[in-house]
Amino acid sequence: MGAGHDHSLDHRHVARDFGQAFAIGVLLNSAFVLVEAAFGLISGSMALVADAGHNLSDVLSLLIAWGAAYMSERPANARFTYGYKSSSILAALANAGLLLVALGAILLETFDRLFNPSAVEGMTMVVVAGVGIAINSATALMFMRGRKHDINIRGAFLHMAADALVSVGVVIAGAAILLTGDWWIDPVTSLIIVAIIGFGTWGLLRDSVKLALLAVPDSIDESAVRAYLSELPGVAAVHDLHIWPMSTTETALTAHLVMPGGQPGDAFLHEIAHELEHRFHIGHATVQVETGQEHDCTLHGAH
Repeated sequence: MGAGHDHSLDHRHVARDFGQAFAIGVLLNSAFVLVEAAFGLISGSMALVADAGHNLSDVLSLLIAWGAAYMSERPANARFTYGYKSSSILAALANAGLLLVALGAILLETFDRLFNPSAVEGMTMVVVAGVGIAINSATALMFMRGRKHDINIRGAFLHMAADALVSVGVVIAGAAILLTGDWWIDPVTSLIIVAIIGFGTWGLLRDSVKLALLAVPDSIDESAVRAYLSELPGVAAVHDLHIWPMSTTETALTAHLVMPGGQPGDAFLHEIAHELEHRFHIGHATVQVETGQEHDCTLHGAH
């Protein structure tokens, strides 16, 4: 016996309501990447080049997240019976990989600048990074309202908000160079930017790998779910309980309930599905009821 509830509409909601935000964010940040990288090379500011590299990875991240939202709204078929919901998990992994590549390139150039210093135009750093603060803040605000409901939207928001803060750091570095004339402030600022990006990248990589390995989402307490099912009227035992992410926003569950009194009816299963969704945010639940009187389940104790 089974009971389930599908949240595929959530992905259509994301693709429809945030499609314009993705488009504007990609266009604004793409233009800014070109401007920032050009002025960074002209002025000799490695901090600007580092920030441009990060902004480029964010443009690619926005494109990947946008593509994943589009793919996730496609219907299920005979080959992909869950549809393409897991594309959002693949997008998270891809974004982590892109950030790692960007970090490596920035580090190589920064170390080269440390050992082969050159003059830096502090005013250019201040002006260009100031524009970056405005663009990244505006982009972040477009994703702000959806950050609590979708990890991909939350990732876009955090990336843009972090970029705004990094640009603030570049402005401070440019002002410090204008006041002191010390060239080393620029590559040191670049290293600080790399450290900030690296910290966020590690978290994204860790979480996306856990999702790819079908780990129980961090927001769900497996023992609490097991306790809820075990305490249901008529349930003598619970086994073969699995909880895994279908996407970055949807969670599935399967469980076997041993009920010696027999199958209590569809209303019982619908109530379980309702409670799992509203108490634990598990939207796609399948429950099998066994009496345990004729033979043991072949999956009992399998994991």
